[in-house]
Amino acid sequence: MDELLIVTTGGTIDKVYFDDKSDYQVGEPQIGTILRELGVAFRFTVIPALRKDSLHITDDDRQMVRTLIAAQPQKHVLITHGTDTMVETAKVLADLGKTIVLTGALSPARFRGSDTEFNVGCAVGAVQSMPPGVYIAMNGRVWDPFKVRKNVAANRFEAIG
Repeated sequence: MDELLIVTTGGTIDKVYFDDKSDYQVGEPQIGTILRELGVAFRFTVIPALRKDSLHITDDDRQMVRTLIAAQPQKHVLITHGTDTMVETAKVLADLGKTIVLTGALSPARFRGSDTEFNVGCAVGAVQSMPPGVYIAMNGRVWDPFKVRKNVAANRFEAIG
């Protein structure tokens, strides 16, 4: 991998809460800071595309992200995304001829005990080892977006069928 392209769209991973998980804003992307603090041994570029809760990402937003990624020279792409509509966005990116991995968090990166670093680490491993295509890295697994869903009640991703 020459250089990793990281596209951020917002979601829980970047949320900043002002009270007990109700009043929030999507803050600055956290992934660049996380990767620098972990001392990763690869080059990366972060492009903040959106700052939205994934429930507010529209089809037009998804097309914009697709166009943005298609226009970049990097063949390896990691996208931070809210978990509620991550699968829908992944499906839009399925045929770009690049290795694209979407990841997010079930609790904000700023929270102690967040799953952010674990999911990002899993996604970085997946983006380097998987063949071209689109994948979701969550809960310690790498998923085919056409065969996974978020189980909101259980707060995890699971296979369909």
